Amino acid sequence: MKIKQVLEALEKFAPLPLQESWDNAGLQIGLTEAEISGALLCLDVTEKVIDEAVTRGCNLVVSHHPLLFRGLKQVADLNDVQRTVRQAIKNDVCVVSMHTNMDNALGGVNWKIAERLGLLHTRFGGTDASVNGEPAAQKGQWVLGNLPHPIPSRDFIQMVKERFGVACAHCNELLQRPISTVAICGGAGDFLLDEAIASKADAFITGEMHYHVYFGHEQQIQICVIGHYESEQFTSEIFRDVIERECPGVTCKIAKTNTNPIVYC
Repeated sequence: MKIKQVLEALEKFAPLPLQESWDNAGLQIGLTEAEISGALLCLDVTEKVIDEAVTRGCNLVVSHHPLLFRGLKQVADLNDVQRTVRQAIKNDVCVVSMHTNMDNALGGVNWKIAERLGLLHTRFGGTDASVNGEPAAQKGQWVLGNLPHPIPSRDFIQMVKERFGVACAHCNELLQRPISTVAICGGAGDFLLDEAIASKADAFITGEMHYHVYFGHEQQIQICVIGHYESEQFTSEIFRDVIERECPGVTCKIAKTNTNPIVYC
């Protein structure tokens, strides 16, 4: 099977037109006519990830975050992006990224977060995004879901921490009513907080938020911020499921390299 067939399967699941205007999803590096030896699935592309792909016999890397956001004016060794590009080309490793198109796709990143939390009746948030709790839209920047049973805010935060393997979360004042409906936006989602409040969600989970956005929402909604990397860490499972379903026989390996640049001390 050729790499382009894997790329076509991924883009069928999360079409490139779903990406935001500022994004650069899709093919990053390489020739898609090559026969695929294996796909390494990851969140970020770094030199160590390319090394892992080579070591594990994969000539395709599928990442969530694009390696190339802006055009390169030179390919040398002045920064980590240039070095990673050189490393990929030198080893004939093709790099493909599924970013905001995967965020916005039905069954994409936010749906995976909802799945990890065991939420029910997951649907896109926003006007006309759902009918009777079922998804009516085929794309959206965030999702809503319901817990099987309402739980206190402290128990909810503890559950989120356990499901995503985080030692701590950034939260506002603990909500004094039970949490039932949860709004989700993986990555940097504070621009959607007002929409989550308008949707009557009891809690809002995202990866990162600006400091001042936390103010003024006491007893409106429970904010729970778990880290950008942590919120999207299971995106590789989506890639694996799509490839294994649509391209049987292709070997998929989830990267072991931890690319989170933030260290908690």
